[in-house]
Amino acid sequence: MIHWKYEQLNCKWRGICLGVATFFFAILVGTPNRLQAQNSPASAGHTPPSATSSTPAPAENSAAKPTQQSAGSETDQNGAYTITTVVNEVNLFFTVTDKHGHFIRNLNENDFSLLDAHMAPAEVYSFTQQTNLPLRVGLIIDTSSSIRSRFQFEQNAAIEFLLSVLRPRVDQAFVMGFDVTPNITQKYTNNGDLLAAGVRKLAPGGGTALYDATYTACRDQMLPLTTTGSFRKTLIILSDGDDDQSHATLDDAVKMCQRAETTVYTVSTNDSPSRDRGDDILKAMAVATGGSAFTPFRMEDVANSFQSIQEELRSQYSLVYKPADFKADGAFRPIYLTCFDHDYKVRTMKGYFAPKAPN
Repeated sequence: MIHWKYEQLNCKWRGICLGVATFFFAILVGTPNRLQAQNSPASAGHTPPSATSSTPAPAENSAAKPTQQSAGSETDQNGAYTITTVVNEVNLFFTVTDKHGHFIRNLNENDFSLLDAHMAPAEVYSFTQQTNLPLRVGLIIDTSSSIRSRFQFEQNAAIEFLLSVLRPRVDQAFVMGFDVTPNITQKYTNNGDLLAAGVRKLAPGGGTALYDATYTACRDQMLPLTTTGSFRKTLIILSDGDDDQSHATLDDAVKMCQRAETTVYTVSTNDSPSRDRGDDILKAMAVATGGSAFTPFRMEDVANSFQSIQEELRSQYSLVYKPADFKADGAFRPIYLTCFDHDYKVRTMKGYFAPKAPN
């Protein structure tokens, strides 16, 4: 583009330049406009629509689920043309323990073998021995009548856990109680006083709808987080596991946890001397999502269970990778992660649901 510096020209040449510029402007701009008016229905009063384009804002990374960014293009206010591409990555969290249950924290990427949908990753982006991603914790407490005798002690243990595990200005938690129906007594916050008050608001009474509560917590509180940032999402469930009121099934609850990339830790409130079916259900929920199930034999051990969960959350590895032959078809992709040292046990989620491509 030519910029005329009028201040450097005298009046005579300024007039000549303006005349020449006007002449060429009329030829280059005015003539096509007149041709368009003569050969287009616009001459009859119709104004053609302007061409527009838009591209959805890319979603931010989320734990344990591929990040989707649709292919397309957009033009910014300065006329710059930007091309966006499809990016798929999985942020996989896992823990490693020895045969005695002690956490192993000094391993590296070459110590592991990973298969995603029976294939090795196309590319590994990063491997971190300890992750500092923000926590999003859901504390889910069974308030059915069966736990009335030990309810206050469990409340105190849960409050102590929240106050110990949450980092100010980084982590957040919500509190939900459930009997026949789930009830959130405190929404997401990092305010310890508010969380403690949310736990204190709970009171025992009614039946047990464990599956409904788990499904609802993941669907309404965890799943929306997949579009707002990168978090480690965790449910802590205190219950005896004896569901007798849910409309959802155990499979429904587990699949919703997997869709929401949420790890489940369970603490059994069964105080009988023997384990029962409820403990098996709690263990199944935890194992399928990469968490742990705790079965304290005494009420005093409940606090120890919370301490173990806290230690595990601070002892996790993070592996970010690009899955091979990824298809955005909504299908379940199983994950197999093992350590070459067979004395070590790796605990992670069993898989995830690939997001569906937008129509």
